[in-house]
Amino acid sequence: MKSFHALVPFFLSAAVLVAAACPAVSQVPPGEHNSHHPQQSSPTADSAATDTSSGRGMPGGKADGTNSGMGGMGEMMQDMGKPPGKELYPSLMQLPDLSPERRAKISQLANERIDRGNTLLSLGLQKLRDAAGSQYFAGIQEANEQIRAGQALVQSGLAAQQALAENKNPREIALKWFRQEMNLTPYQEVEPPHGFFGLSWFHYLTMLVFAAFAVAMIWMYFHKMKRANALIEKLAGKSPEKIPAPGEAKPVAPPPAKGEPAPNAEPAKGEPVTAKGTPPLVGPGLAPSKPNSWTGTLLVTEIFDETPNVKTFRLTDPAGGKLPFNFLPGQFITITINLKGVPVKRSYTIASSPTRRDYCEITVKHEEKGTVSHYLHTEVHIGELLQFTAPSGKFTFTETHAESAVFIAGGVGVTPMMSAIRYLTERSWKSEIFFFFTCKNESSIIFREEILYLQKRYPNLHVWFLLEEPVSNPTDSFIKGRITKEILAERVPDIITRMIHICGPPPMMNAVKEMLDELKVPKEMVMTEVFAGPPPKPKTVSPTPEEKGKPPVDEEVAKPFTSEEAGKTGVVTFAKSNKTAVLTPDKSILEASEEVGVNIDYSCRVGTCGICKIKLNSGKVTMAVEDALTEDDKTQNMILACQAKATEDVSVDA
Repeated sequence: MKSFHALVPFFLSAAVLVAAACPAVSQVPPGEHNSHHPQQSSPTADSAATDTSSGRGMPGGKADGTNSGMGGMGEMMQDMGKPPGKELYPSLMQLPDLSPERRAKISQLANERIDRGNTLLSLGLQKLRDAAGSQYFAGIQEANEQIRAGQALVQSGLAAQQALAENKNPREIALKWFRQEMNLTPYQEVEPPHGFFGLSWFHYLTMLVFAAFAVAMIWMYFHKMKRANALIEKLAGKSPEKIPAPGEAKPVAPPPAKGEPAPNAEPAKGEPVTAKGTPPLVGPGLAPSKPNSWTGTLLVTEIFDETPNVKTFRLTDPAGGKLPFNFLPGQFITITINLKGVPVKRSYTIASSPTRRDYCEITVKHEEKGTVSHYLHTEVHIGELLQFTAPSGKFTFTETHAESAVFIAGGVGVTPMMSAIRYLTERSWKSEIFFFFTCKNESSIIFREEILYLQKRYPNLHVWFLLEEPVSNPTDSFIKGRITKEILAERVPDIITRMIHICGPPPMMNAVKEMLDELKVPKEMVMTEVFAGPPPKPKTVSPTPEEKGKPPVDEEVAKPFTSEEAGKTGVVTFAKSNKTAVLTPDKSILEASEEVGVNIDYSCRVGTCGICKIKLNSGKVTMAVEDALTEDDKTQNMILACQAKATEDVSVDA
């Protein structure tokens, strides 16, 4: 910048003079011109030309008309060191700090330049007219140069007067001219950076706003999480988690640890358990969950009285939002409670539709000898947290399962049917649904109002209630008496082509299956859900011939008992655990495992969920129910620990 300021006088002079009048080179040598016009030498013009190059900061033309821009600039640079009495534009460099006397002197010099410029213009115009009349082209060129010289004098004087009047800095004038000539962008003074890292106050303010926003978002997040945790703790505090008094039940408990004993209790009659049927199918918007893939707590948010001895419990996620698992219509959920420090498990079918993702409902009948059902009806209230494992079961039906559906339910066995009916109607399934519901009397009809409402709303849903006791207002939908094959054949056209689901007490289910056999309905078209009840005749299972010769385990370590020592009892050897236990005729292998601390997972304890499957290594067992075993399971010698009993020595892979 210092070197640039040193050249400011040069830029200023060039801006005012060269931009206004670019010197031209004569087309005819001076000698030739004088030979044609020996008398046309103009002393006035010569003096003007000499004046323009006399060192007053303005490039001018020589008297002979041969001056050039570079020559004039050279003379100007040579004259810059002359006494200040003849300065014009070098004196302007001191603006705006000039004294009034210097300003007057510069104004006088500027006026003199304007006067000399006007004289040159007049003479040049006259010479141009004469040369043009005689078509003397060299004279025309000379006249043109003289006019330019006059214009330069006038422009320079006017520029000086303007600078004095506006008090402008001549350096800015020179710099502007230089940028125009070099085609540069206009110069803008940039404010030097200040502060840390050279940032402006705008940057600091912007960063401050964003930092405040981030802090506010973080605070809101932690505040929200704190409130959610407080709510969960509050809800958890409502359940009786405190140390119970002697004999008092605990409603919530973690899953039993490995080897922890469980009660030797069978489900009470009428309590819903699991399913037998085809593999789960996936309906639109549904995803099958892996059996027992989720374990956690659910919050009881509503309790509905369906009948005098049946209640529905609505369960939600304690943290809010959707349920932490998916399920299909007809699957069950397993509850675990602690009674006097002993964990007890029972399975109940989910009665609500899978389309309701914010909650699920179980409908439970109160049985006098039902351990868990009695506890749910008498001890559980809204706001309690209960331990569940969900979901499981193969007794499912979606719109992809068959082209139509026939549901036959008895008592609380309506729960899987209700889940399917709710699901199908909510998804506006247009195929036919035939629903037969057998009950003792009208007051025992579970979901009566809702079923009648759905029947009225959806023409493809056909409902019949079959009641043992007389009906107060008989209609086509209310039939006195039990279900018969004539009723089925009359009300279900082409019944042999329909998919049929049966759920209820074993006597009712056995009677219906016999009716369907008589109606020639293929067995693969009949699906059943089993309830606990009087056990059927046990079936004997033996190991394969290949398994008979295999020793169960190291007998010195794992066989302290023998059948002879135990009398008419058997001994079960748990091969993986190296433990043995005595089997009495009424004790299952699952119960024996709990006595010696061998962990065999289970859920329903009635032989329908299949969770307690284990392999029989040697010996023979009998099973009252084997619905959860597939043909492949039987081929591989798998048994159900909750059903398997023996009076001889056996070995299992557990």
